[in-house]
Amino acid sequence: MSGNALYTDLSGYYDLMCADIDYAAQSHCVQRLQQLFGNGGRRHLDLACGTGPHVRHFLDAGYASSGLDINQPMLDRAALRCPEARFVQQDMCAFQVDEPQDLITCFLYSIHYSASLARLEACIASVHAALAEGGVFCFNAVDKQRIDNASFVSHSVCQADGRFRFSSGWHYRGEGEQQLLRLRIERQLGEQCEVWDDEHPMVAVSFAELQALLAPYFDVQVLEHDYQRLLPWDGHAGNALFACSKR
Repeated sequence: MSGNALYTDLSGYYDLMCADIDYAAQSHCVQRLQQLFGNGGRRHLDLACGTGPHVRHFLDAGYASSGLDINQPMLDRAALRCPEARFVQQDMCAFQVDEPQDLITCFLYSIHYSASLARLEACIASVHAALAEGGVFCFNAVDKQRIDNASFVSHSVCQADGRFRFSSGWHYRGEGEQQLLRLRIERQLGEQCEVWDDEHPMVAVSFAELQALLAPYFDVQVLEHDYQRLLPWDGHAGNALFACSKR
């Protein structure tokens, strides 16, 4: 499979792929960041929301939460998970909202789906336009200069239709504005093993470049990629949380 085939055609596997993610901790952490840097409002939009697990946690915390994604099968599943939320199919690099939002999030490194620096800047501008005064934009990102091409993260899940192993890793060739997110799904059922490989083109950006793109629009706090503790980024780690307050 190539392009975004896994994301498009195997959206039913999305929740299994993300089964090891602590959505509650991530959502609670961002709520704390909004309390520190935001306007206290409860209007929330999740970009690249997938099947809506983060939206579910924000709804349960009392937010008027909604989701945006370019993939309609994902949104169909999100609507089943969160029937009280509004989900819209839009490109996060050129979206509009009906009313200003107090908090906009983009979890799971999905900001990199912008795919190019020009589209990343367009995404940032769209977010700024969609936020209310004092609104906050929170997301996580990886620095292209600190990517280890040999590093992969894997986990396994047992289901009635087999044992699944999901693996993912970043790959950056050392130049240019694109990196790859490499994905693999392996399914073992008895003696039979099936394997799906895919590569997603993602925007490659250093944290210095990212902060320069954000600076005209936001006051930026860069934090350690730790959803349990709020600590300033140490300047060395290859991933980080960004809390951006609208100017």
